[in-house]
Amino acid sequence: MTGYLHLVAGKIAAGKSTLAQKLSEEHGCVLLSEDAWLSGLFGPELTSIKDYVRYSARLRDIMGNHVVEVLRLGTSVVLDFPANTPETRLWMREVIDLSGCDHSLHLLNVSDDICKARLHSRNASGEHQFSVSDEEFDAITRHFVRPAASEGFSVREYLETV
Repeated sequence: MTGYLHLVAGKIAAGKSTLAQKLSEEHGCVLLSEDAWLSGLFGPELTSIKDYVRYSARLRDIMGNHVVEVLRLGTSVVLDFPANTPETRLWMREVIDLSGCDHSLHLLNVSDDICKARLHSRNASGEHQFSVSDEEFDAITRHFVRPAASEGFSVREYLETV
C-alpha cells in the first residue's frame, strides 16, 4: 500500500505552507518544505528569482526519487513545493505515476491584494526564510498557471475572500 500525496498550489503568501502544516498534522504525513530545504542548503546564495529557479530545480531533481520511495513504503507526504506551473506539476505527476500513490492538489485561490497584504506582514515579522518584494511577487505571479483538467490532478480548491 502506498502513501497519499498532498500537493499545494497558490501564489506567494496565499497560505500554502500554513495549509501544508495543517494537512501534515491532520493526516499524520511527512511534511517536506521547499523553503526549508532551499534555505538550509542554499540560503546565502539565493538572492534572485534566477537563483530560485536554478536551486529549486536542483532540489526537485534530488527529492523526486526520495519522495517516490517514501510513498512506496506507505508513508503519506505533504509536498510543500509550489505546484504553480505546468513544468513543476509535470515533476509532481511523475512522482505520482512512479509511486502509484493517490493524491490531492490543494489549490488556494487568493487575490493578489490579499497575498500582498499577507506578504507585507510576513516580511515585517522576519519569521519566514525569505523576504519577497512587491516587484518580485508580481514577477513570480506572472508565471502562475492554474492546473488544467488535462494534467490529471485531483484538485481541491479553496476560495479566500477576506
